[in-house]
Amino acid sequence: MEIVLVGLNHRTAPLELRERLSFTAEQVSRAANELRSRGLLEESLVLSTCNRSELYGVPPESSHESAAGLSSFLSEFHSIRPDVLNVALYQHYDRAAVRHLFRVSAGLDSLLLGEAEILGQVREAYRFAHEHGATGPVLNRLFQGALETGKRVRSETELGMRPMSVAAAGVKLAERIFGKLAERSALVLGAGTISEQVVSTLRDRGITHLYVTNRSRDRAQTLATQFGARLIEWGNWDSAFSLPDVVVSSVSSEEPVLTRAILEAAMAARSNRALFVMDLGVPRNVDPAAADLYNLYVYNIDDLTEIVQQNRASRESEVPRAELIVEEHVGKFLSWQASVELVGLVDALRSRIREERASFIRARLDSMNHLAPGDRERVENLMDELLEKLLVEPAARLRGEKELRRKIQNVEALRDLFLSNKDKT
Repeated sequence: MEIVLVGLNHRTAPLELRERLSFTAEQVSRAANELRSRGLLEESLVLSTCNRSELYGVPPESSHESAAGLSSFLSEFHSIRPDVLNVALYQHYDRAAVRHLFRVSAGLDSLLLGEAEILGQVREAYRFAHEHGATGPVLNRLFQGALETGKRVRSETELGMRPMSVAAAGVKLAERIFGKLAERSALVLGAGTISEQVVSTLRDRGITHLYVTNRSRDRAQTLATQFGARLIEWGNWDSAFSLPDVVVSSVSSEEPVLTRAILEAAMAARSNRALFVMDLGVPRNVDPAAADLYNLYVYNIDDLTEIVQQNRASRESEVPRAELIVEEHVGKFLSWQASVELVGLVDALRSRIREERASFIRARLDSMNHLAPGDRERVENLMDELLEKLLVEPAARLRGEKELRRKIQNVEALRDLFLSNKDKT
């Protein structure tokens, strides 16, 4: 029951590589099917956000070689050369994989320490995988534990009481350029979770004019009504860009939504009045070629470095408390994992002992012709009683004593010690 993780994040890969490894919903579903059909994973879950793409799985056999196969799969699936991708990938197994996920869910591995969005993104990734039948008992328990960990960190530490989000960081960056936003206007592209947070944050900053647009008009209308914004029809870029000082884009798209030609025309229509564009999309929503247009200031997630550092400095004191919560839940999961594996081990031992008992009786009692049939039966029953006693009590203790399960760390070592390769298959 091994757990394997292969992925990359903002620490190991630049934005250009992260956007190439990002997954759409359709790709997540297709990857799960391919992983299972190829026999690479029995359970799988993809966590793909603006700062990370991670593949969690349970391989069919316990082998610390499974990560190499998953790395090759990601390279092939996204058409990225192995030598380009592998230098950015990290690989974790079992305890390390569990701890990594729980820290991600707690906001401890985010670009912004205590990031507000990540818990919802973990929840959504788990919901999607579960509904599509990609998860099983192991990943279900793992991600339920991750969500519980994230909730506790947010409710019991200052990381959650004063959450920082990518949306808030983008707005802070806009304030550094324009000062107070109260007299400014802004256009938000997208109507998802991050876009909603951007709109909410802009309203909190007292921005005067706020506009929203999205491919789905209904979702844009809902967002506009909720926050008192004006709806702009998707694709009417000339009129849309004549209005705002600030544009924030968070749209799910494999290709840039705002091309250089669109922005060049928009800047001309606004007489090259300065325009701040915050691109929160991964893959990027803004064509990088547009960055050199006069008076157009384009920033992406990786440009939040200074705000990230300030955010971390103000929250570092809460990290030890959050880490203790993470370790507590890692211990709980590993205890559950050990109990499941140990019960399976006891069952396998019982089967082997029964086989050995039958073989022993044939080899010994068949030569004892002086025993009456009733005596032979009593000997067999006594052996059964003795062997069962040797197994029943340990099995009951494993089910009932958490501390005992915690102490037994390496079930595979016990399996190798007591069972032959034939018995383990």
